[in-house]
Amino acid sequence: MTPALLSWLAFLAFLLGAFAFVLEIFIFPGFGVAGITGIILVGWGILLVSVDITQATASLSLALLATVVIFVVSLRLMSRYNMWFKLTLKNRQNKNEGYVASPPELSIYVGKEGVALTPLRPAGAAEIEGHRLDVITEGEFISPGTRVKVFRVEGTRMLVKGI
Repeated sequence: MTPALLSWLAFLAFLLGAFAFVLEIFIFPGFGVAGITGIILVGWGILLVSVDITQATASLSLALLATVVIFVVSLRLMSRYNMWFKLTLKNRQNKNEGYVASPPELSIYVGKEGVALTPLRPAGAAEIEGHRLDVITEGEFISPGTRVKVFRVEGTRMLVKGI
């Protein structure tokens, strides 16, 4: 191969590798085929423009080491100057503040009556025994203000019908 063709081939491999990385980040999140293809193409492009494989391997190893060092230093600086909190949420959802991971026991509402607060088409909100609850019908549409009765609870789904 001529040197000009080899340099264009290396440029094309590097460009396609970068494109594969973009696809992996924005279109196919995760570490899959596009990410592995990007790594292979960028590595091949670097190997094509290198003088010999030993120099290319040494350069890639040095670049990898520099990346790890820069990453670790960046994490330490971000934590020292509280820059990390600009990228993450600061608040926590504690149980003593009313945040509960498990859903409340809804079976106590079976047979109770209430009033639809929003249009139920088929999902909406109803007030039952003074509590605003998310409810769903079996497909019927119920207008706001209509009396409803809870006839079944399935997990976190509370099924009602108009009365």
